[in-house]
Amino acid sequence: MPRGPKKHLKRLNAPRHWNLGKMGGIWAPRPSQGPHKLRECLPISVILRDRLKYALTGKETVQICMERCVKVDGKIRTDNNYPAGFMDVIELAKSGDRFRLLYDTKGRYVLHRINKEEAAYKLCRVQKIYMTPNKIPVTVTHDGRTIRYPDPDLNANDTVKVDIATGKITDILKFELGCMVFITKGGNTGRIGTLMHIEHHLNSFDIVTIKDTKGNSFATRLSNVFVIGSGNHPQVTLPKGRGIKKTILQERAEAEARGEL
Repeated sequence: MPRGPKKHLKRLNAPRHWNLGKMGGIWAPRPSQGPHKLRECLPISVILRDRLKYALTGKETVQICMERCVKVDGKIRTDNNYPAGFMDVIELAKSGDRFRLLYDTKGRYVLHRINKEEAAYKLCRVQKIYMTPNKIPVTVTHDGRTIRYPDPDLNANDTVKVDIATGKITDILKFELGCMVFITKGGNTGRIGTLMHIEHHLNSFDIVTIKDTKGNSFATRLSNVFVIGSGNHPQVTLPKGRGIKKTILQERAEAEARGEL
């Protein structure tokens, strides 16, 4: 009988968006318990070894973390399996690198390089707002933060701009028609567009319709949507491609133009 939580992760069972090679060994780093789910995060060891190539082995990632070189959201993290997730700011002081974790249109994490000013804040989706037994209003965000005494105008599905140094809310991005949204789950992960329509379904999932800047419309669940700005003004810089999903024919034509086929 298995007792207790699992402590290992086989490489074939690791999330596909980590892009680990199938033949590179039996095991993959199992993310620790943390603010992001196991299948929706990117552990620090994968970032250092497989993405940035700052380490060759898992042991080297441990050494980099134990030398207190890695900050996630302004806090030094010495656990090499710490789960970083969507919108997290990763800072490597010694090399001067600052990245924000975003998705590309294929649903894979992108380490999007940012400047010092942008690394001072992050966007957090409001999952729920409730009242504690002591009558203190509290909001819970997608990255596990609980922020007391939020703005009374704040609702679930809105996005808040959080100052990383203080943990305080500095701005609110309302979830409303016409806002700019980023899709964080489902088949349209990584696409960016304008919210056009919201359908409420009793006892089922609410569906939203989104239109990207090229005029393509698509639908997804309301829970998959993350507000990143109003109108055409995102509060964070966007990764390459700006969330426009290309068809396989467009991708092939571009590859031919580059001379890769």
